[in-house]
Amino acid sequence: MSASERESQPRQQPQVRPRALTPPPLSMRDLLASCAAASAVSTPPREERRSEERETRRDAA
Repeated sequence: MSASERESQPRQQPQVRPRALTPPPLSMRDLLASCAAASAVSTPPREERRSEERETRRDAA
């Protein structure tokens, strides 16, 4: 291909990749708060045993 043929063809611009969307930085305080909230929501409540039930089970053993 001669120089005149190259000049007659439209130039192709280099492809620019779009930037990946990144979230804004988090502070350690926000990160720990979100972890604590997730843990509180996802952990089922504990069943509290009555002291009477504990004594009955000890006697049975």
